[in-house]
Amino acid sequence: MSIRFLILAAAMLTAVLGASASQAAELKAVGKLADGQCLSPAQRRHVSASGKVVPLGKAIRAAKARRSEVVDAKLCKGSKGLVYLLTLLAHDGKVTRATVDAASGTLAEGG
Repeated sequence: MSIRFLILAAAMLTAVLGASASQAAELKAVGKLADGQCLSPAQRRHVSASGKVVPLGKAIRAAKARRSEVVDAKLCKGSKGLVYLLTLLAHDGKVTRATVDAASGTLAEGG
């Protein structure tokens, strides 16, 4: 083995371990959010990468059953776990909100 290979392998391992620690810190921070607080972009990426939530596209499809366009989406902590809070614009111009369970991708009751 060459020195060059060992240095490259060490650098790659350091990068992977650093990313894992960063992801763990972001996921831990999500657990400390109060109900109603929304995740930062970095937290959203880490939670999505962890597989703990459905992709945003699935949540949008659930909300589009209302025949509206999604104009804003946030991933927030709800009382029973993470939820997507979607702002919808209907064809008549009316703005409504929908709540989608982020774990299952189903439209929440009353949401």
